Amino acid sequence: MRWMFLSFAVVLAALSSLTWVPAWHVVVWQAALLAGEFGHYLGLVALVLVCVVIAYGAVVVEPDQPYWGVGGVALGLGLIATVMFFTPTGYATKIAQRLPAKMEAAFGVEPASSRPLNLRRMWLPLPAGERVSVATHIFTPTTWPQVLKLDFYPTATAQAPVVIVVHGGGWDGGARDQIPHFNHWLAGQGYNVAAISYRLAPQYPWPAQREDIRQAIAWLKANASPLQIDASRIVLLGRSAGAQIASAVAYGEPDPAVRGFIGLYGVYDMNFVWSISRSDDVLNSIKLMEQFLGGAPTPANQADYDSASAQGLVRPGETPPTLLLHGTVDTLCWVKHSQRLADQLQHSAVPHALIELPWAVHAFDYNLTGPGGQITTYAIKTFLDEIFSIEKS
Repeated sequence: MRWMFLSFAVVLAALSSLTWVPAWHVVVWQAALLAGEFGHYLGLVALVLVCVVIAYGAVVVEPDQPYWGVGGVALGLGLIATVMFFTPTGYATKIAQRLPAKMEAAFGVEPASSRPLNLRRMWLPLPAGERVSVATHIFTPTTWPQVLKLDFYPTATAQAPVVIVVHGGGWDGGARDQIPHFNHWLAGQGYNVAAISYRLAPQYPWPAQREDIRQAIAWLKANASPLQIDASRIVLLGRSAGAQIASAVAYGEPDPAVRGFIGLYGVYDMNFVWSISRSDDVLNSIKLMEQFLGGAPTPANQADYDSASAQGLVRPGETPPTLLLHGTVDTLCWVKHSQRLADQLQHSAVPHALIELPWAVHAFDYNLTGPGGQITTYAIKTFLDEIFSIEKS
């Protein structure tokens, strides 16, 4: 029995360590996401294991014998796993204490809510009522190289702003239905959502994706009346590769309708991305860059590198307010990418906030009620409310 306890404790301890050990493989990254955003459930499992080991030891071990050996190791590992699994909650609690003031300092408006993290909500699923009827539309003309669609999540408020969501996937994969429960939640908060498809590399390298986003914006403007939206108030939101695409569009050719940009675990300087790319990293980034931008920067493709790099497109007085979120131990997209963009925004006096999550990896927003999910939803809702509140004042 003690060997069974030990085996279980080893697995839990190894999984819990991924809240601070960088993931070296895609499978490990998925396990790290489980540990970070669902770790409070696993921490409870580890705590139960500790209690069972103690109870079993109290029955089996003689009163005058010390509790050591296999059972003692299982107990120690179980305690370590319990603490590690609850580490993200501890980090999130500290971030939540400072977040309202940080958002107010960045955008000049006091947040409507001062409660970024609800510990009770971490144990509950999203309410079933936070779902809307989704309509799918083709937003490209018949002359477009590929038929592209968007999923429209309407809010109940007429003439509300629109959040265009650009999915991730390394530029050669992914789909517009990534994390759909986030789109339902955001529609429930009073914002229309358009989750869009775009052409994928290597068949369609940059700047095809930029043109697709522009076409989606044009389609939303042309169909604002039947959709009952305010297409003069748009925010671009992107995840990972989608953050790169959305930021390049938001910063590259300023459109008065684009009022803000939200980037989750993205990359923003493609020259820098190439400089740190390796064929043996988690995503084989050399391959991704060759597919997307044709390989290393050269005089022939430097213009594409520049137009794809939001960091070099920041302009004082033109670049829209920006919210960045990134996990510190993210090995798929290094947190340095967001830090460097934030530094450039600071230098150019562009209103912005960078929220770093010390335990988090790629896709930390998947579980909306987890520590990463709650920080993300609070920050995004507050950002949207604040930038549109600024416009009304």
